Amino acid sequence: MSFPTSPEAIEAKWLGAVLGQSGKLRGFSSAKVGTGQMCDSYRLTLDWADGVEAPPTVIAKCPSHDEASRNIAKLTGTYVKEVSWYRELAAESGVAAPTCHFADIAADDVDFVLILSDLAPARAGDQLAGLGLAALVPCIDAAARLHAHLWNDARLADFAWLSRDNGDLIRTLFPQLYLGFRERYATRLAPEVLDLGAGLVDKLDAYLAREPSARTIVHGDLRIDNILFAPGGEACWLVDWQTLGRGSGAADLAYLVGTSIADPFERAAADRPAFDHWIAALAAAGVAPDAEALWTDYRVGALSGYFMAVFASMSVERTTRGDEMFAVMAERPARQALALGSLDLF
Repeated sequence: MSFPTSPEAIEAKWLGAVLGQSGKLRGFSSAKVGTGQMCDSYRLTLDWADGVEAPPTVIAKCPSHDEASRNIAKLTGTYVKEVSWYRELAAESGVAAPTCHFADIAADDVDFVLILSDLAPARAGDQLAGLGLAALVPCIDAAARLHAHLWNDARLADFAWLSRDNGDLIRTLFPQLYLGFRERYATRLAPEVLDLGAGLVDKLDAYLAREPSARTIVHGDLRIDNILFAPGGEACWLVDWQTLGRGSGAADLAYLVGTSIADPFERAAADRPAFDHWIAALAAAGVAPDAEALWTDYRVGALSGYFMAVFASMSVERTTRGDEMFAVMAERPARQALALGSLDLF
C-alpha cells in the first residue's frame, strides 16, 4: 500500500502531487468534520507556496477509528463501494457530487483514502431537525438523476463491487440485531414502532428476495445527513456512497421522504407528491417509468429506513447523537410503513 489512511500519515509532498501542484504545498492542518460513524472525515487547510492558485481546503475521508465500524465495513464492502463509485461511476453519472482528486483502497478492503473537493459553505442536512417536502425537491431531482443513469441497464451486472451479495449475512444478522435494537430503544420508541421490526423479521426472507419492478443504481442511505445543501437550499450534492448498490430507485426515494419529514401527518401528505415529482424527473431524463408498479416499490421501500436504523445502530460506534439519530431514523419510516401498509405487501 503506497497511500496514507489518516491525516497524521499524509505528507505535504504527497498531497501536493495529488492536487497537481508537486512541491508547492508547504504544509496543512486538519480538523475532523461531519457526524458519520462508518468513516472519519477531515477538512485539510492547505498552506500553499506564494502565488499558487489551488484550493485552500480539501476533505480527506479515511477508515473509522472504531474497530466495530471497520469490521462491519469489511464484511459489507462499504469502503470498497465508495472508492469504486468515485473511480468508476461518479464522473459519468451526472450526479452533483464532490470532485474526487484521489481514491484508493488496500487489498484488505479496509485501509482507504479519498481526497475530495471541499464544498463549503455547503452544509450537511440535519437528520434530527428534518426537512419539509419543499426543501427536499432538489434532493428528489438529484435522486432521479442518479436513478436514471443506469435504469434497467445491463451494465449493472458488470460492476462486481456493486453487485456484492450480502443477503446471507443480513439474513443471519438482522434478527439478532433487532433484539438488541428493541432492548436499547424500549423506552424511546412506541410499541407499534418496535413491533414493526418483529413483523419485518417474520417476513425477512420475502423482503430480501423481492425483486423491484425496475432495477437501477441506488444510493442506499439517501437521507439529509448524507446530502450537502448550498446556502439557501436551492442546490445540493449527494455524498457518503458507502451503501451504493443495485435495487429500487423508488425505495431510495421512500427512504429519503420517510427519514426526513418529522411530522407523520405532513409526511403522509407528502408521499404521493414526492413520488409524482420523482416520476416526472425520471421522464424528463429519458426514462419511461411504470408509475403504478413503482408506487408499490415505494410502499415496500418505506421499510428500508427502519431496516437500516436497526442494522446500523447495532453495528457502528455508539454515540449520544447516534442513538437519537437512529431512533428518529426508525420512528419516522415506521410511521410511513404503517400508513402505507408496507408489510401487507408480502
